[in-house]
Amino acid sequence: MTTGLVLGKFAPLHRGHQFLIETALSENDQVVAIIYNATEVTSISLETRANWIRKLYPTIEVLEAWDGPTVVGDTPEIKQLHEEYIRKVLNGRTIEAFYSSEFYGEHVSQSLNAVDRRLDKSRDRFPISGTLLRTDPYRYRDFVDPLVYRDLITKVVFLGAPSTGKTTIAWELARRRQTVWMPEYGREYWEKHQENRRLSLDQLEEIAEGHLQREDQLFQQANREIFIDTDASTTYLFSLYYHGEAKKRLTEMAANAATRYDLFFLCETDIPYDDTWDRSGEANRDQFQTAVVNNLIDRHVPFIRLAGNLEDRIQIVESVLKQTRHP
Repeated sequence: MTTGLVLGKFAPLHRGHQFLIETALSENDQVVAIIYNATEVTSISLETRANWIRKLYPTIEVLEAWDGPTVVGDTPEIKQLHEEYIRKVLNGRTIEAFYSSEFYGEHVSQSLNAVDRRLDKSRDRFPISGTLLRTDPYRYRDFVDPLVYRDLITKVVFLGAPSTGKTTIAWELARRRQTVWMPEYGREYWEKHQENRRLSLDQLEEIAEGHLQREDQLFQQANREIFIDTDASTTYLFSLYYHGEAKKRLTEMAANAATRYDLFFLCETDIPYDDTWDRSGEANRDQFQTAVVNNLIDRHVPFIRLAGNLEDRIQIVESVLKQTRHP
């Protein structure tokens, strides 16, 4: 049995990293990946980066190096620091080949008494690096797997009762920040399929499924952020309102919404009510708004309230985004 080793920050994982991993898999019986914490260069958690590799390459053994060295360089002291740490993490395991594209391939492989398998050192095959990706993920998105790219996007969702300005602010922010937005799929579906202004339990579940599918497609087109008009919890609340219950899958999607998005904004009811034919009245808006707030609190979802006119609300969102560290 031969064992190959890859290591790095994988911040983020890109096609060059995958080339190393896939070569190691093709040349060894088993492969170990050591991933450094790297909070000094990325806001993406070590757990998330480790799970990219686990999902894409299920046979790899991933070791999370939470206390790994943060200094890098070509000095004898720094080299020794990393070598000792790597041996500690491996805990006596024998490594036959070490895969990298960096200078440290030489001294790490020597330290492990392993074959130095340095690939694409000049980056001709994959002209990409983690640094380049962090500066402009959208420009270099073709160098990352869709599974990875979706985690490089800040997912912003707007919640609130009907006629609280969710659609307007999502569209306008996407326009100003040169990215995409996700309209409320439920409105489109309702207009096509409603009977006597109602939808069945199964149809409400279909709305949530369809909304998530469209989101998944849009994530790959997003430039740093995506702005989303409502989530599955809204559909869940409509199901409770009209039927007193929700189907199991819809309930699960509503619960998962708490971790699917990065920022939650609640659009307040302090703007004039737009009494269109598809809405149920201003009193109903206030009642539904209470349900939205209570649901957020019950699910322990942190949210930011948006009040005032459109410019006031946009200013709040952009201020929060300015403080949000991108990958």
